[in-house]
Amino acid sequence: MSSPRTDPPTLEAERFLESAERELLDRSIETQQAEWVYATYITPETEALAARANARLIAATVAIAKRAVPLATPDLPGPLARRLRLLRLVLPLVAPSDADEAKELTRIVAALQGAYGRARYRPAGRPDPLPLEELEQILKISRDPAQLADVWTGWHAIGAPMRRDFARYVELGNRGAREVGFPDMGAMWRSKYDMAPDAFAREVDRLWEQVRPFYLSLHTYVRRRLREEYGESVVPRRGPIPAHLLGNMWAQDWVALLPRLAPAGSAPAFDLTALLGQRTTDPVEVVRYAERFFSSLGFDPLPASFWERSMFARPADRDVVCHASAWDLDFVDDLRIKMCIDIDAEDFRVIHHELGHCYYQRAYNHQPFVFRDSAHDGFHEAIGDAIALSVTPEYLVRIGLLDRAPGPEGDLGLLLERALEKVAFLPFGLLIDQWRWKVFAEEIRPEEFNRSWWEMRRRYQGVAPPAPRGEEAFDPGAKYHIPANVPYMRYFLAHILQFQFHRGLVRGAGGDGPLHRRSIYGERAAGERLRQMLSMGMSRPWPEALRALTGEDRMDAGALLEYFAPLRAWLDEQNDGEELGW
Repeated sequence: MSSPRTDPPTLEAERFLESAERELLDRSIETQQAEWVYATYITPETEALAARANARLIAATVAIAKRAVPLATPDLPGPLARRLRLLRLVLPLVAPSDADEAKELTRIVAALQGAYGRARYRPAGRPDPLPLEELEQILKISRDPAQLADVWTGWHAIGAPMRRDFARYVELGNRGAREVGFPDMGAMWRSKYDMAPDAFAREVDRLWEQVRPFYLSLHTYVRRRLREEYGESVVPRRGPIPAHLLGNMWAQDWVALLPRLAPAGSAPAFDLTALLGQRTTDPVEVVRYAERFFSSLGFDPLPASFWERSMFARPADRDVVCHASAWDLDFVDDLRIKMCIDIDAEDFRVIHHELGHCYYQRAYNHQPFVFRDSAHDGFHEAIGDAIALSVTPEYLVRIGLLDRAPGPEGDLGLLLERALEKVAFLPFGLLIDQWRWKVFAEEIRPEEFNRSWWEMRRRYQGVAPPAPRGEEAFDPGAKYHIPANVPYMRYFLAHILQFQFHRGLVRGAGGDGPLHRRSIYGERAAGERLRQMLSMGMSRPWPEALRALTGEDRMDAGALLEYFAPLRAWLDEQNDGEELGW
């Protein structure tokens, strides 16, 4: 019996995809290699090499996306149709077909990222300019409002020179997006979530409304405690919190305030940073802890090349981009991380997050090239963070960092610490792309970049700059992801999904106890369910991947609210008599 005849449109689509994905893989490897060298050795030459590699990748992507459009006929089998659709969404940036404009756009993107990586500021009284990570340490430690304002203002000044290039990047990026069928870059970014762009915007608004009351409660408590410390002339009774007082350059993480905010009698019973320091842990050993977590779930160890080629510490002889990131240079097993690791609790958890990317990348490396990605980008960010939620006192006992787990009397302190990291982040994670979507849609014009930025930060976060900021500034440029052209909504989604993932995994592992004290360390059954979901990559719509891991097919903040339930009740008591909001 002869085999069924392949439909000509299907055969044409299959041949096109085979050729297109092979070309995109080759170009992507070339670009990853060039960008790795640039990020770990910033010079004008490596910047130019990265720009040229990016230009070639973008040109190939645009050409392939345009050729894919007429092949996407209604009668194609589902997987083929999905691959053709995703070809238009491989990159967050599509250059115009005009060669000069494409070259200009890639130069601008490389220059913006390079300007961020080279940025320094010399605070008052210091002999030398300091990089971002040292400025951040001042914000974490100092309680002098004048010093904090100086450091905050000095770093934010790096954005002003980027303003004109950013406006041109928006213009050229939108032109490229329209050439592949999207009204603007924002619509293109939102189209990667298996729903219409406007429907996705409504979905994130729904998730924010679920968690907003909890954020307001946390904000009100923090504002009151800071007002008690600094006085009402610095921190108002009602109104936004001055951003420079929150212990983080972007007020996206308030963990540095924990010693001043912890409930009486419930301060954390141990200091993970001190525990790591007592064992003279070096950066490589911090990464080994995270690798062993994944090994306990049944995952294979990382390849030897990971340890040989990753960047774990800031080199003394050159400029690098220290921002933590995970890399898959050949889209098979050349896995790496790039990070200037501090031996502290924060980076201990960040390493678990970054290795989550690496294990995800390896799990889907058998898929067709356009499916070698997470179900949606929030999944990629959430996997490692869900693992980090298993960094409980009980886990630290099992790996020998802690002699015994403290009792539940310390839980409020642990939950407050995590809320200052996770819940404080939520509105910032939302507004970064809310602002860019409006910029891309030309609802925000270049002459109102900074004003609109601070209007949105006040509306969502309830924070304000230490002094008025005019349009001569470009404060969005002081946040890495904006000059680096990295979509940010993934982080907001990840901060919702990580709790949903955690709840789904611990439920499958059995046992009992409050959600915030559960860990999946050593749970092979949870590891197998995790592996099955990771291996799907982007081959199926994200609700199917979510169902495979959690049994649910809708993103939901209920797990987050369950996780923090004891803290929410306590905050409500503390805020009695205070006016919520600003």
